[in-house]
Amino acid sequence: MPRLRRAAALTAATALVGGVTWVARAAWGLPVALGASQRRLRPTVTGSPQFADGKFHNSMPTPALEPANARNGLLRQWHEDRHKGLPGGPIPLATPQVPAEAGELAVTWYGHSSTLLEIDGRRVLLDPVWGERVSPSPVFGPTRLHPVPAPIASLPAVDAILISHDHYDHLDLPSVRALVRTQSAPFVVPLGIGAHLRGWGVPEDRVVELDWDQATTIAGLTLTCTEARHFSGRFFARDTTLWSSWVVTGPRRRVFFGGDTGYTPAFAAIGARLGPFDLTLQPIGAYNDAWHAIHMDPEEAVRAHGDLGGRVLLPIHWATFNLAFHRWAEPVQRLLAAAGERDVQLVVPQPGERVDVLDPPPLRDWWTAVGSADDEVGAPAAPGRAGSLRRVSPRR
Repeated sequence: MPRLRRAAALTAATALVGGVTWVARAAWGLPVALGASQRRLRPTVTGSPQFADGKFHNSMPTPALEPANARNGLLRQWHEDRHKGLPGGPIPLATPQVPAEAGELAVTWYGHSSTLLEIDGRRVLLDPVWGERVSPSPVFGPTRLHPVPAPIASLPAVDAILISHDHYDHLDLPSVRALVRTQSAPFVVPLGIGAHLRGWGVPEDRVVELDWDQATTIAGLTLTCTEARHFSGRFFARDTTLWSSWVVTGPRRRVFFGGDTGYTPAFAAIGARLGPFDLTLQPIGAYNDAWHAIHMDPEEAVRAHGDLGGRVLLPIHWATFNLAFHRWAEPVQRLLAAAGERDVQLVVPQPGERVDVLDPPPLRDWWTAVGSADDEVGAPAAPGRAGSLRRVSPRR
């Protein structure tokens, strides 16, 4: 019996040590990854017209979630439907083919919202997230559904790095630190995010913070911080930094970057003032009825593209992380159907693929073979699958 008691005690001690080790790993680096405190943010953000009562606000009422009495249903959905967003097989990657000289208008999509934009011979990096997990912890939180197509150190020199907001799938601490080492370009960010960056070691002279409708000029490009309908926050405190979309204007070309946003009538005003656009990058994934006001669905992305006066639409914010309950391939399938109804020209690259927007390749279905983990064998093809795929005519 003493031997059994010693064995049981040893097992319990081992479990306890293992649990403590897991908790320590989960908490490792948390205070730094969470970003700047409200006290550090206050001097920068309090003068903004968007800031009142201690936080930033959308220009129209925007609930982040349905009322509390619906949350039990949301939690149940989270438990029962979380697997639906997984791909049915490996996601094909392309090896980025980045030329020595930047093109007139081209994009290399690295997955989710991370994109290398070439415009009028300059390069702008959008929402760079190279981390394995979009979370403050190395242990918990959504992980990548596909590898990064190329290491961050392989990126060519860029002229600016744009950030849309401070959520982990758009602002990644390890990626920021890597870019501090490997690039010399400034980070151009919405108000408040500069405090995060400075705390992570970004030099003061590499931080440009803007409010909505403010602009800066870098390397001959005008970067304008424009309205989005979303929210911010890296832990319990929400809306302490601003969120935005971005307009990149060169001598000849204009690009709109949606970042992460719900649909808003502000897109029409942005299009009237700063458009029309040769290219819009629109978020199409991670939508749900519970947060419809802050994440566009594919049909709304096509509508926003039209409001902005866009010519070519490239979908972002899908395929890389499982952040909602829809099937993995559903966003792009719905996008193709909606774009076909409105005669909108699409480019849908694989992660890592570079597309010349002025001479785009024929639209190629690479997602049907991947499918979704929740797809039923023998189920009819969803809109936009191989059986109904067609080249969408350019919008003039």
